Amino acid sequence: MSQAAMLVIGAGDATGGAIAKRFAREGYVACVARRTQDAVMPLVADIEQAGGQARGFGCDARDEQQVADLFATIEAEVGPLEVVVFNIGANVYFPVVDTTARVYRKVWEMAAFAGFLTGREAARVMLPRQRGTILFTGATASLRGGKGFSAFAGAKFALRALAQSMARELGPQGIHVAHPVIDGAIDTAFIRDNFPDRYALKAQDGILNPEHIAEAYWMLHRQPRDAWSHEMDLRPWMETF
Repeated sequence: MSQAAMLVIGAGDATGGAIAKRFAREGYVACVARRTQDAVMPLVADIEQAGGQARGFGCDARDEQQVADLFATIEAEVGPLEVVVFNIGANVYFPVVDTTARVYRKVWEMAAFAGFLTGREAARVMLPRQRGTILFTGATASLRGGKGFSAFAGAKFALRALAQSMARELGPQGIHVAHPVIDGAIDTAFIRDNFPDRYALKAQDGILNPEHIAEAYWMLHRQPRDAWSHEMDLRPWMETF
């Protein structure tokens, strides 16, 4: 018998992985995807070792056919997708005069176009059932463009607009679309290795814990439909905004 499934596209070692683990603890089959399948297999092993169920997939989320095939495979071999999380980062820093057309296009493809393909395929499988949750991970750059982040902010603004449009279209049909904004540094190896002063704030709860982000995603999925959130922001208590 098929089991309820959830999918994280962009299931990295921090936020994406924590989200997958949180839903697996609730009995979902956690389907996790990154560019290559090998990259997600340690996460699959962690989930299974903890008693959960998981499947790992390789998928270039910028490729329309690969995304469509991913959804078709999960629906056929795993179970109905109840939750889809788009969590690709694509954060880059370049002064605008050094931002090449290739960089700008690639960032847009990763953070915006891939989000569209993911959201569209999620809607296609959820609409006949009139239920489901689609979550698009936002960032500080979703709300305001910062110095050196023209490519990233442009893509994240586009993803936010997509989430708003989908929420208005799909909400009345029973599908919850939300855009959690992660406004602050996250406890990752990248922050630890590249921003040690920022990482030192972890001792004061000054950076975001991926497990706590995952709790917010679980809460969004479990919200009763008479009190749905579309956008919420998560930031450390000492973060300015």
